[in-house]
Amino acid sequence: MNPRNSALPRPLAMELARTEYDRCLDLFRSLTESDWATPTDCPAWDVRQMGCHMLGMVEMAASVRENVRQQRKASRAGGDPLDALTALQVAEREDWLPQRLVEVFAVRAPKAAIGRRRAPALIRKRAMPGHQDVNGAREPWSFGYLVDVILTRDPWMHRIDIAHATGRPLRVTEDHDGVIVADVVAEWAGRHGKDFDLTLTGPAGGKWQVGSDGPALTFDAIEFCRALALRPAGIPSEDLMGTAIAF
Repeated sequence: MNPRNSALPRPLAMELARTEYDRCLDLFRSLTESDWATPTDCPAWDVRQMGCHMLGMVEMAASVRENVRQQRKASRAGGDPLDALTALQVAEREDWLPQRLVEVFAVRAPKAAIGRRRAPALIRKRAMPGHQDVNGAREPWSFGYLVDVILTRDPWMHRIDIAHATGRPLRVTEDHDGVIVADVVAEWAGRHGKDFDLTLTGPAGGKWQVGSDGPALTFDAIEFCRALALRPAGIPSEDLMGTAIAF
């Protein structure tokens, strides 16, 4: 099986990365003290712990040395590699106050965007070691898919998680979130391969149709993506063609 690759043009992917980091930082800066202790749809994490994970991923993207350090330390913990990695990122910042988290994120996020932009094509084309669990199956990814797609989808979905948990306004625009949603829809369609007529509402929405024999589906764009990320969005699995995707 060939590794999954990014379908986004590289310059666009890097602009999405930079903008998403900026929007995450803006949301962090808007949170009150009580917001940081609010539970999220990721049961193991409150908002502060989710922010610790997001910062840990930023640190990985900003520094090859830090990337290697985290991967090695997580591998020694055993179990699922991704679970071990995210647990490490949270545990290493267990005693961090929100102010410190925000200050460090502000410094490191631009470096993460630069680090991702500098990832050479030769590396991006290579398959990552091991396989990833997606939609109940194991599949290979290229480093390019990780760098160009997943490392933006992950903070994007967590920004949605935090806004959903705290009631803070979620900034959604066609030129940023709409592009991410369109890429999500394209991957979803490719994974299930069935006919559909999909309308997504809101600033990030649009209309997509494949074939003529599929169901007509209408959802809010953000809730559709939350459902694909296995968040409680109230959309039946059959309306998603029984398909989840990676975030």
